[in-house]
This record gives sequence, C-alpha cells and structure tokens, in this order.
Amino acid sequence: MDLAEICRVMRRRWYVLLPGLLLTAALTAGVYLMVPVTYQSQSTVALLNSQKATVAFDGNPFLSTQTSLTGMADSLARNLNSDASIVDLRAQGLTGVYQAKIADNAQGPLMWLTVTGTDPASVLESDKILTTYAEARLKQFQTEQSVAPNAMIRMTTVVPPQNPVAETKKRLQYLIMAGLLGFVSSMVAAFYVEARRRPRPASQPVVASVLAVEDGTDEQPAAPPVAGPVPPAAVQPAAPQPAAVQKTAAGEPAGQPAAPSTATPTVRPAPRWSKPVEESDSEATETEAHRFV
Repeated sequence: MDLAEICRVMRRRWYVLLPGLLLTAALTAGVYLMVPVTYQSQSTVALLNSQKATVAFDGNPFLSTQTSLTGMADSLARNLNSDASIVDLRAQGLTGVYQAKIADNAQGPLMWLTVTGTDPASVLESDKILTTYAEARLKQFQTEQSVAPNAMIRMTTVVPPQNPVAETKKRLQYLIMAGLLGFVSSMVAAFYVEARRRPRPASQPVVASVLAVEDGTDEQPAAPPVAGPVPPAAVQPAAPQPAAVQKTAAGEPAGQPAAPSTATPTVRPAPRWSKPVEESDSEATETEAHRFV
C-alpha cells in the first residue's frame, strides 16, 4: 500500500477519521490543561573548615579542605531530606518539592539545594528558605555536640537561589504521546472500516482443478457437441492409401489394388498337447510302428 492508496482510504472514510481527530484534539487540550508548567530554582552551597583549622593558612578556608567536610555535607543532605526537616520547612512557608544532595562531579564539599513548583515567585522564595535552613541545621548539629564556636564547620553560599526556569520537557512528552495515540487510533479505525466495507471478489470454480492436480491428471474437458449440420469445410477428406510397390501374389501389376482373395484358408492341425490322451497315444503307436516297418 502506497501513499496514494492511504490518501484515498482517508478520503473515503472521512466520517470515521474526522471524529477520531476531534477526540485527539480534545485529548491533547486536556493534557495541556492538566499538566502544568513547572519551574525550578537552585542554589549551591559549600562547607568550609573552621577558623581554628585555617590558622596555618592565614585564615583562608578555601586553602584548607579535608575529606571530613565531604562526609559532613552528605550527612547534612540526608538530614534535610528527612521527614522532620520537611515538617519544619513547611511550617516556615516552603512550598513545592525540594531536594538536597551533593553536587554532581564536585571536587569538594559542594551541595545543591533545589526547589520545584508551579508558581515562579513561590519557588524562588522557597529556595531562599531552604538555603537559610541548611545553614541553621549545620550549626545546630555542632551545637548539640558541644563544639567550640571557633572549631565549627561553616557554610557559605557559592551560587545564590536562581530565578526559576520553566521545565517543559515533561509536559511536551505527554502532549506528543497523546497526539500520537489519538492519530494512530483514528487511522486504525478508518482502515478497519475500509476492510469491512470493501466488496470481496467472486469465488471461482477451482474444485475440479484442485482434484485434477491431486490425481496427477491435468486433462482438458472435451468440447461440447455442436448442434446442427456440420459445414462442409469442417469435413476432412480421407487420406489416400499408398500404392503397392511390388506385385501381388496373383500377379497383378504394381499400383493396382489387390483383388479380394477367395482361396480357402489352410487349416492348421490342432497341437498335440490339446488332443485327448487315447488319440495321442494311438497316433504315437502308429508312428512308431511305421518307423520299424
């Protein structure tokens, strides 16, 4: 089936295709309204060594990095994603969905704080709340362990909360899936109706041919007799008989048809094995007697 045939089927079955396309448009519009556009804001924070640990580096915390800072960043991210932290952040006014994790491909104790929602203003404000809460939570951990203020790990904001960016990938995927599903369903329905409504060719008498093939014979049926007189052209003259080359037994010359013979045919005697036993024995005896005479 080529493109021209597909177009002809679509034109003939427009009454099936058109409602399907209308339903597809309605389905796509419903997905567009039900799946809203989401916005995302992200900030990046880093953990710094304590003031006491940076004395040897003239107080520069970026020159003093330890493996323990990365472990502390992982512990803080797990605490921020806990149920208790979710309750505290909701109470402070955070909306949407947030996530705290170590930054991808990070070579130090860097963390990503991400907030996703449908309102850009609320997303940006929630990201600011999350960043402030992470710093307070880090200080609370160390206070609970009675760490001296000059020995506490500090936090600094490397990238502040960014303006929310629209995330349309998920919505676009749903729209494409809805459109393709509706269009394919409409085409299948149109071709199904075409197959059901198309007239089927009349069946030919093939039983005799099949039987002839199975029997190994493929004879043609004899022509029916022609009613009425046969035309003269259809009568074929008899083929001439070849002339005799040699003379016949009666002495007739060659080229003349032989006359019918009236001589009595010679009768051959019956074979010996077919005679009765007495007659065969008597003849044999006479023959032997004559032989000795």
